[in-house]
Amino acid sequence: MKLLKKIFIISFLLILLVYVSSITSIPSKVTLFEGEKINLKTVFGLNIEEIEKEPTILTSTNIANNINSIRQVNYKVNLFGRIPLKEIDVSVIPKAYVVPLGNIVGLKLYTNGVLVVGMSEIDGQDNKKYKPYENTGIEQGDMLIKLNNESISCTAELLEKVYNSKGQEMQVEYVRDGEVLTTSIIPIMAEDNKYKLGLWVRDAAAGVGTASFYDVTTKTFAALGHGILDVDTEELLNIAEGEFITSKIASIKKGTKGNPGKIQGTIDNGITIGKVYKNTEFGVFGKVTNESSLDIDLSKAVEVATRDQIKLGKAQIMCTLENNETKKYDIEITKIYTNNNENNKSMLVKITDKELIEKTGGIIQGMSGSPIIQNGKVIGALTHVLVNDPQTGYGVFADLMLKKAREIN
Repeated sequence: MKLLKKIFIISFLLILLVYVSSITSIPSKVTLFEGEKINLKTVFGLNIEEIEKEPTILTSTNIANNINSIRQVNYKVNLFGRIPLKEIDVSVIPKAYVVPLGNIVGLKLYTNGVLVVGMSEIDGQDNKKYKPYENTGIEQGDMLIKLNNESISCTAELLEKVYNSKGQEMQVEYVRDGEVLTTSIIPIMAEDNKYKLGLWVRDAAAGVGTASFYDVTTKTFAALGHGILDVDTEELLNIAEGEFITSKIASIKKGTKGNPGKIQGTIDNGITIGKVYKNTEFGVFGKVTNESSLDIDLSKAVEVATRDQIKLGKAQIMCTLENNETKKYDIEITKIYTNNNENNKSMLVKITDKELIEKTGGIIQGMSGSPIIQNGKVIGALTHVLVNDPQTGYGVFADLMLKKAREIN
């Protein structure tokens, strides 16, 4: 009997843990498009229902004021339809229209501070080796934001402040995982007569990718479909701002099994398209200030599809490969992960276009962000290639990208 009682208690606690974890994982705020269903993972017995409110009496005035506005809806979470647990505030965005792009573009990103990408010993003037960073707590991947209570915006400022320290102890403010930390460090005079900290740092990143779409309502752009990672730390680059500029294709390296291909582009003499404000897992986003640089044709704006409108089967991508000409190529949607809001692997896609396969071998680096079109609507953008099958890769839902773009004021 005691054994059965223990088994019962353990089982009950495990079930309780599952329910508590499930309830906790349900967000308090959600953004949906008009017509999109609320898709949240729940366990048996947890129900999500809309809270009915008194209907609003519409007049010609408030109809005019609510065009393109966000509507607020409330949902409740209950257990077996009886026990209330929590409420969810849902923002409903009206049907959105975007201009699908597919242009190869350049991106220059500047960090908020300087990123520590490595550490090395310093050869001192006394022929001894020093590690000023030792026991300071500073690690690779940390963002240095202040020295002696003065902000650092770039590598040049860091070098100047260290030089002016004359070897005196310096107070350092740095960020790790969103937490601001402080420490102190003593610069060492190196054999080349320069004061150094032994830290390798970076304040900017640059590259090329594909622009996904232009949001007609907010004049924002979306690109890449994934975030830009630091090559050394392999973490999402925390940016202060950036530039969105035109780019030209220099060469194309065809992809093969186990060896991803690449679009090699140049951003020299690029024309400014706009400013970059967000670098997220779902793409890079910002404001367009020069519409003519992208040849944006507002007459080609199409609706952004909701997830339930996306179907398995034929679709197309738009990308630029030759003569800086954007073309459409055939693909097939083979899997749809409807409830996935956690990462940018929303759909599994396969390249079927013979011309594209001949040119690139499938999906190659630089094609990330290529808009995916199905039944006349933008449904997403390319994000990743499967290294062992270059004709297959992933796409991210357009709604995830647009919601991030709409967060820019």
